[in-house]
Amino acid sequence: MKRKIQITIIVVLLIPALSWLFMPYYLKKAIIHQHPGIFDYQIFHNRTVANENPRLWPKSANYNLAQMQRHIIDSLELMQTTAFVVIQNDSLLFEYYADGFNDTQIVNSFSVSKSIVGLLVGCALADGYLHDINQSIDELLPDYPNLHGKGLKLHHLLTMSSGSNWDETYSSAFSITTKAYYGNNIPQLMKQVQVVDKPGQTVNYRSGDTQLLALILAEATGKTLSEYLSERLWQPLGAENPALWSLDQKNGTEKAYCCFTSQARDFARIGQLVLNDGQWEGQQLIPVDYVKATVSAATHLTDKNGKPNNHYGYQWWIMRINNMQIPYARGILGQYIFVVPDKNAVVVRLGHLRSEQRINEHPVDAYTWLQAALHIVEQNN
Repeated sequence: MKRKIQITIIVVLLIPALSWLFMPYYLKKAIIHQHPGIFDYQIFHNRTVANENPRLWPKSANYNLAQMQRHIIDSLELMQTTAFVVIQNDSLLFEYYADGFNDTQIVNSFSVSKSIVGLLVGCALADGYLHDINQSIDELLPDYPNLHGKGLKLHHLLTMSSGSNWDETYSSAFSITTKAYYGNNIPQLMKQVQVVDKPGQTVNYRSGDTQLLALILAEATGKTLSEYLSERLWQPLGAENPALWSLDQKNGTEKAYCCFTSQARDFARIGQLVLNDGQWEGQQLIPVDYVKATVSAATHLTDKNGKPNNHYGYQWWIMRINNMQIPYARGILGQYIFVVPDKNAVVVRLGHLRSEQRINEHPVDAYTWLQAALHIVEQNN
């Protein structure tokens, strides 16, 4: 009897150990880390996005003189905001940082990364690495046969209308999104993606579309995504600090759809570049026509309800507030870069949380941050 008990105990202990031993790498990492967070660059390998000749934002004569409304301060605290920055007329107008944070604190921007990848496609078009947005994915990604023969083109990936079977589920441990985030071989994982619907019909948000864009950029330029970003944007923009892009493994592939890490002031440079129609200090870094298409809704597509798409361009969201059209980049935990052409302003909000409620495809808190910024800008006029 005693021996049977000992064998039972050994079996009970051995089963979990064996299960863990044979568990996929990504699932182990998902179990250990559970929920994504803004400091996840610390749990991944990273590639540095080098800067050169950093230039500080000039401060407005009214820097930090604006008074924030009490309900906005409450919202900033309730949604665990870490940074809130307003740039107007090419100058730093307002900065807010939560306790323990400052202007050098770097955080993961999550899907803001998608908007940066979209801009890099414009750079590659300008550099001649890519010919035009109608190029076939069959040609651009010859080693991905599951995508071939479906009529998939570059502009379908840019507008999230690929018709692929990518599962954007964040809560499932077994979705391809989870496998991409915690896994260690993104190029191989992407070979599982298939086109199941006709491309160019419906906007359906897919992180996989952005990851495919990044693979195309690496294939076309012969450079890593981080190298190309550094060369074409980060250095010319005079970023104050190097950035990081998280990889699937050491010296591996950038998690292009999610994991670009920087600080608020440097994120604002991306917004300012878009505000300037792709120009920076007299240099046209991205073609004007491409930038305008980036921040214009692809209305030839329908949304998930069958209505004309009025909220998405080339990897950038578009919202409307106070009769103004606002292009913006956003991340899942409330990372935002807003571009406000009517006010010649850029707004960056970083934090741990965002609202789960939506108004016309846009998180409710996005309206809160924009209203706060507009109130600050009004005090400057």
